Amino acid sequence: MFHENMPDRARQTEPPAADGSEARWRAVKARDASADGRFYYAVASTGVFCRPSCAARLPRRENVSFYASAAEAAAAGFRPCKRCKPEQAPAAERRAQQVAELCRFIDASLAEAGAVPSLQELAEHAGQSPHHLHRAFKSVTGLTPRAYAAAQRARRLRAELESDASVTSASYRAGFGSSSRLHSASRQRLGMTPSRYRAGGEGEQIEFAVGQCSLGALLVAATERGLCAILLGADAAELERDLRERFASARVSAAGADFRERLAAVVAFVEQPRLGLSLPLDVRGTAFQERVWRALQAIPAGSTQSYTQVAQALGVPRAVRAVASACAANPLAVAVPCHRVLRSDGSLSGYRWGLERKQALLERERGVAPRRPRRA
Repeated sequence: MFHENMPDRARQTEPPAADGSEARWRAVKARDASADGRFYYAVASTGVFCRPSCAARLPRRENVSFYASAAEAAAAGFRPCKRCKPEQAPAAERRAQQVAELCRFIDASLAEAGAVPSLQELAEHAGQSPHHLHRAFKSVTGLTPRAYAAAQRARRLRAELESDASVTSASYRAGFGSSSRLHSASRQRLGMTPSRYRAGGEGEQIEFAVGQCSLGALLVAATERGLCAILLGADAAELERDLRERFASARVSAAGADFRERLAAVVAFVEQPRLGLSLPLDVRGTAFQERVWRALQAIPAGSTQSYTQVAQALGVPRAVRAVASACAANPLAVAVPCHRVLRSDGSLSGYRWGLERKQALLERERGVAPRRPRRA
């Protein structure tokens, strides 16, 4: 059906019928942003075409036709909506491009002046308010501008320390203006002093002990700061090799009798996760990994979340694969409960210590009697 105020070219050309038009109409009614870019809808009564997510008043179904591209809609005689601007790149894409430019600006500032731009400087560079910029940056990267800059500076520090640069020159090249700032940040990001990191962790003291639990062998390792590894497996010797590979240049040694209480506490925690674990942890990862691991620790025993839900909770809904990678890199079994993360359909997915152990941990958290996994 045509209307008197329909554009002339639209009168001459019948809008192409497309398969799935009712599914598209449902997306328009839901203002589904995920459909943006996949199709456009045009309204005969106004002569305007829009994105599916447009917040304009919902048109009558009989006035709506669908087009695969903005160019097709324009060629049919419709003009772009001034509200959703369908002729431009999607808002999410434009935001990602803006944030990528800000990341390059931060990187260049670190490389040229060794300084981190302030939020106000970033806002002026982007032509946005500090509040809007802060929110947009975090929605795309999962980090605040300050956290991103800190992670980039730590990356530069690691690169400098791995070269022939001295600790002092590495400090200034990475943007640390004083030795006190360097040592404060390096203990957090490197897990050790810069000198020890430059020596590959040489001098770092790690003690470990191996025990048995209903899930098989259990290795617990600790630095002076807290537990740095909780590993599960079928073979104690294999777990020890894994630990030594992780800390190749550290002094790794079997713990003395005073370590038994810590080992017993971890075994009890594995058997009854609801008891909790009060021992301090020495968590070492990238800024994003640490954010994921903190999110995992917030999932109550007996509950689960999907990788998608974790990504959404972190404010980075598209970072599902990055969340899965962070779970896989977790060195602290059960203490950082990556076993509580499932696929979106509720099925089990990869678990570095075996799917049977993951299933067993979930069952005991739900109050099901534990069962010993088969030996590998």
